[in-house]
Amino acid sequence: MDETRFQIRLINNLSEVNAQDWNAIANPQGMSYDPFVSWEFLEALEASEAASRATGWAPHHLLIESAGSGLVGAMPLYLKSHSQGEFVFDHSWADAYERAGGRYYPKLLSAVPFTPVSGRRRLARPGPDQAMIERTLISAAAQIADQNDISSLHVNFVTREEAANLDRAGLLIRTDQQFHWHNHGYESFDDFLAELSSAKRKNLRKERAKAQDGLEFVHVTGDEITEAHWDAFYEFYMDTGARKWGSPYLNRDTFSLLGERLAEQILLIFATEDGVPIAGALNMIGGDRLLGRYWGTTSPRPMLHFETCYYQAIDFAIEHGLQTVEAGAQGGHKLARGYVPETTYSAHWIAHEGLSQAIEDYLDRERAMVDRESDFLRGRTPFRKNE
Repeated sequence: MDETRFQIRLINNLSEVNAQDWNAIANPQGMSYDPFVSWEFLEALEASEAASRATGWAPHHLLIESAGSGLVGAMPLYLKSHSQGEFVFDHSWADAYERAGGRYYPKLLSAVPFTPVSGRRRLARPGPDQAMIERTLISAAAQIADQNDISSLHVNFVTREEAANLDRAGLLIRTDQQFHWHNHGYESFDDFLAELSSAKRKNLRKERAKAQDGLEFVHVTGDEITEAHWDAFYEFYMDTGARKWGSPYLNRDTFSLLGERLAEQILLIFATEDGVPIAGALNMIGGDRLLGRYWGTTSPRPMLHFETCYYQAIDFAIEHGLQTVEAGAQGGHKLARGYVPETTYSAHWIAHEGLSQAIEDYLDRERAMVDRESDFLRGRTPFRKNE
């Protein structure tokens, strides 16, 4: 890279960057829109202090700027004091290194906080300099970690293509799996059901009937979303967070900011009883994908989670011509409901040579295990074979 043309720097607040300049490289024309790397989403996490030094997510975003063109590359980076909220689990790596006398934290992480959705992490506008800028971003991030005695650099939930590029750059590649639903040109939910085996089709109809008994399901998006909707959803979110992990990251201000900035990319699904919401799910709309994020209920009912998060999402995707529903991390129970295994990728640079070699050996075995499990599950989807 010609150093007379480009400058590399770190910033601690995304508010220092013009939103239009960031979005021009995060979601350039011609690429499928990703709300999670938008300035509006990432800056809302910082402005509401959900992603902050106090929560263990200290922003250290990497920028590449040109004297003639302004911002030409960026990489969302966070200095992490723990491994929570990432959905790529390296706690055992940290434990092993610290038992051996090393210091694993802080570590450097490129990711969307609290969001296990695959996408671009090295942001550059398409063009003749794109590959060079992307190489420089990962090289600069690793150098920053190395020069500041930081144990490691992690790049979570990258695309398959980016994983291949980062592998060639010398990072260690880790795989895992999620479950996604794919739209094969369906015009209705019944069209989707018609592709399932008779037993699975019957079971899904029973689940939907049980979940819908006495309830109405409402889809709210765009300027239909009010602060009252956020009040209701926040109660559900806090209930789930308190039961599952004890200290939810997002706060009430986070949701208001997201509603102000990204209303057209938000879908709230509510289950109501006599007009009163008793459960809700938050989804983001990105390009041709519906991306499920959070859910909760104050009145647990049989199959309510499946209906609110999975089946209602499929209904919306079919109605709006979306090609994929991503329903979050983990969840083998999604397989029986028409969501199929998809491989996810992360990339890792480890400063300590011995630890890096040990992790590399482990990841070789883990990738093989993930491949075997995915092959096994793909052979057991609910879709019709030879009935």
